[in-house]
Amino acid sequence: MTDTIFHKIIRREIPADIVFEDEHVIAFRDIAPQAPVHVLFVPKVDVATLNDLPASQPEVVGRLAIAAAAYAKREGFADDGYRVVINCNGHGGQTVFQVHLHLLAGAPLGRFGTARDS
Repeated sequence: MTDTIFHKIIRREIPADIVFEDEHVIAFRDIAPQAPVHVLFVPKVDVATLNDLPASQPEVVGRLAIAAAAYAKREGFADDGYRVVINCNGHGGQTVFQVHLHLLAGAPLGRFGTARDS
């Protein structure tokens, strides 16, 4: 596994604005937010992409989703709504190769899923 910026955050080698942590997941604010609330939820196990997640470990993604939902409720925007996204590989928009979930909220987010112009 390649050592990523997320691994360094997990090990506290570089600073991050950590907003949630338990034994399985760490969450921190994105340094280039795409919405008023943009938090990354990262498992503490090494999985480069969603494609690399073993079928025997669905709890990895489940824990990310449950942590994101709990955070949305705790912060008071769950009822207004939020978006969760997991990018996979280059065409999917993944730039850090440690699987992670983006939670975006804090404003109406509009339509989703159109291809980016080259």
